[in-house]
Order: sequence, then structure tokens, then C-alpha cells
Amino acid sequence: MDNEKLSLPQYDIPEDIQNAVAITTLDRLYNWGRRSSVWPLMFGLACCAIEMIAAQASRYDMARFGMEVMRPTPRQADLMLVSGTVTKKMVPALVRLYNQMPEPKYVVAMGACASSGGPFKEGYNVVAGIDKFLPVDVYIPGCPPTPQALIAGMIKLQEKIDKESIKKVSWYNKKNKGQDVNYVPVPILGPDLIDPRRNAEIKSAAAVKATQESAS
Repeated sequence: MDNEKLSLPQYDIPEDIQNAVAITTLDRLYNWGRRSSVWPLMFGLACCAIEMIAAQASRYDMARFGMEVMRPTPRQADLMLVSGTVTKKMVPALVRLYNQMPEPKYVVAMGACASSGGPFKEGYNVVAGIDKFLPVDVYIPGCPPTPQALIAGMIKLQEKIDKESIKKVSWYNKKNKGQDVNYVPVPILGPDLIDPRRNAEIKSAAAVKATQESAS
């Protein structure tokens, strides 16, 4: 893959100094380092996690991509790999972990359940996709996806990282200094799951219902 090479392809560097000299841009150098050191958060939700574990074993060797270092703490993780069915009880914990991850951070929805709810979509206790609460960068189809599919998804994530620029990313924007632009309010688990971002919508609907009831 060309993106694994640090030097820009339009410059012809003599063979005798190719191992000592590189001509590149700051963005390419920055992304070249990040794409090969994406550390996933160590957790699994359901059967997709078994395939994730298999992908980390010696047969598939995720170390080739620099993604074998799974961290047990969100403070040291770059990637949240949502592998399995997302229940309403688990969403507050997932959102809290996401908020504790430092920038830059990415989310991959692994499997049908994490992407859309899968066969449990109509279940009373299942969220129809983690993207209802977290910004997803890559979706990996399958039930469950094979380790090869997970590796393909990780390559897609690397391709996305390659296209990022220091000038445009939100975490280096001076306007956002001291602010977490990707902060997600933690949902409230009560009789049902309440998204604080929809408080205004919920209050408006409740007011309309109360008006209708008083009129009748």
C-alpha cells in the first residue's frame, strides 16, 4: 500500500539514500504515525467479541497494522470497537467510556447488532444501532463478521485517517480550545432510555399532550 510509505510518490529519491531520506508533508507524517498505532479499547458486548478476539490472535495477526495493543482503560485508547448487541442498560456505560477517551478517537460498529440492532432490533431492551448515540466512523456488516471482515474495516479506518489534515481536524482548532466538541451527554436509564439531547423535544411533546388533555 502506498500510504504505508512515508515519502510522497511524486518525488524520485535515489535508491542509495531511500532508507535515510524522506520527502513528505506534515499531514502525511502525522497520519502515517497514527494509522499504524490505533489502540482499541478492550471490551466486548456479545458474540462479535469472539471474532474480535480471533482477529487479535496469531492466525490473523492484527499486529501487522499496529492494532494489537488493546488497552483496558479509555485514557489510553484511540478506538472504540463496538462488538455485539447494544442494550439500553449498556449505552450509558459506553457513552461514558467514549467521553473519557482522548482525541483523536474513532468508533467502529462491528456486526449487524452494533450497526442497526440486528435480529434484536424490535426488542424492548435493544438499541437499534450505536450510531443513535455515538458518531460511527466505520460499519462492518455481518452476523457476526469474520476476522477478515474486521481487518477490512480496520483498513477502511486507516484510509479515513490518511485523509485527515491537522488544519481541519476539530481537536486542533483554536476555536475549540478547552472544549470537547465530541462530548456526548450520558443517557439516563429509567423506565426507558432517555437521551438528554432530546430534552427540548420531549418537553415540547409533553406540553402538547397536556394541552390536548386539558382541552378535552
